[in-house]
Amino acid sequence: MTVRTFVIGVGMTKFEKPGSRDWDYIEMGREAGGAALADAGIAYDKVQRAFASYAHGDSCYGNRALYELGMTGIPMVNVHNNCASGVSALYLAREAVKYGQADCVMAMGFEKMQAGEIAMAYAHRPSPMRKQIKAMWTKRGRVNTPIAAQMFGNAALEHMEKYGTTVETWAKVSEKNYSHAANNPRSQFQTPRTVDEILAAPMIHEPLTRMMCCPTSDGGAAVIIASERFVAENDLWDRAVEATAMAMTSDTPDTFDGTDRGIVGWHMNRRIAEQVYEESGIGPEDIQVVELHDCFAPAEVLLYEALGLCPEGKGGELLLSGATTYGGQWVVSPSGGLLSKGHPLGATGLAQCAELTWQLRGEADRRQVDGARAALQHNLGLGGAGVAAIYQKVNR
Repeated sequence: MTVRTFVIGVGMTKFEKPGSRDWDYIEMGREAGGAALADAGIAYDKVQRAFASYAHGDSCYGNRALYELGMTGIPMVNVHNNCASGVSALYLAREAVKYGQADCVMAMGFEKMQAGEIAMAYAHRPSPMRKQIKAMWTKRGRVNTPIAAQMFGNAALEHMEKYGTTVETWAKVSEKNYSHAANNPRSQFQTPRTVDEILAAPMIHEPLTRMMCCPTSDGGAAVIIASERFVAENDLWDRAVEATAMAMTSDTPDTFDGTDRGIVGWHMNRRIAEQVYEESGIGPEDIQVVELHDCFAPAEVLLYEALGLCPEGKGGELLLSGATTYGGQWVVSPSGGLLSKGHPLGATGLAQCAELTWQLRGEADRRQVDGARAALQHNLGLGGAGVAAIYQKVNR
C-alpha cells in the first residue's frame, strides 16, 4: 500500500568555486537544511528521519551536518552514489514516505571539492569503474586525460560519427546553459558565453573544451518530502509540489554493448525514463521544464534521446531548433544545469529538485517557465546509478 508524496520544502546554498568561501559541510548543511525548513514553515522536530548525501568525505558527515538543525534521535543514513548521491538520498526519502514508514523526511546533500579532476580517495583500491574504463580503452585507446571527460568525449565522437553531429552543437549546449545561469543568483557561473568563446577554451579531451565540462563546486542543498496526511494536517498545500513518480536503476549488461553511449549510462537513462512515465501516467509531451545531468555538453543531447524528447540521433537537431530553451517546447536546465550552476556531487540532485519545485510554484523569478505544470528530473552517477523523477503542480 502506498501514499502520495509531496515536496514541501527546499533550500540550497549558492554553488561556489572550490576554496572561494571559508566553509565546510557543517555550514553547508546548516544553511541548506535551515532554508528547507523555513521554506516548509516547519520545525526540525517534525522531521522523522533523514538521509544525507556526499561523495567525498568520512563516515557520518551527514549526521554531524544534520545535528546543526537539531539532535532529535531520528534515524539517519549516509548515502554515497557518485554524482547521483543527492538524488539517491531523495529517492530513499520518498520511498520512506511512499510506503508509510514516515510522514516527513529530509534529504540533505553537500560537497566540498578540490579544484581540477576528481581523484580517487583510496588509490590503493581498484576503481569501481574499472570495467567501464577497460571497455572504453579497448575501443578508443588509452590517453592521459580525465576519465569522465574521456567517457563523454568518446560518446560525443560516436554521435558525430554516426549522425553527423558537429562540435558546434556541443558548444551550443553550453551557450544555452550559460545564458540560463545568468538569471540564477545561486549559480557558480553567471556570465553568458558565446559559441566562439566556448570553442576557443582549452581542450580537455577531444572534442570537449573546458567550457563544455561542468566545474567542480562547493555547496549544499536539502529537500523535505511529506505524505498527503502530513500536508493536510499542517495546512501546507500552498507549498506542496507532488512528487508523482521516481525511479532508480543501475547498470545491466547492455552498458557493455560495445558502444560509447552505453558506457556513459544511455541504457540506464532510457529505462528510468520509461519507468517514471509509466508510474506518472504522463509523457514528455506533458512536461514543460526539465533539469538533467549535463555534466558534459554532449550528455544533454544524448539525454534528449534517452529521455524520449526526440528519436535517437535527433538530439542535435532538437537543440538547434530552439525546442529546449525559452519559447520552445521545453526549457531544459533553466538553472544553468551542471555546466553553469555547478556540480557539488552530493548536492546536485537535490538542487535540481529545488529548481523544479520553484518552477512549479511560480517562484523562479527571471528563470520562470511560463505555464509550468509538470517537470522532469534526471541525475546520473557512473559506476552506476540513474534516477529520474516527475513532479507536478498541485491544483486544489
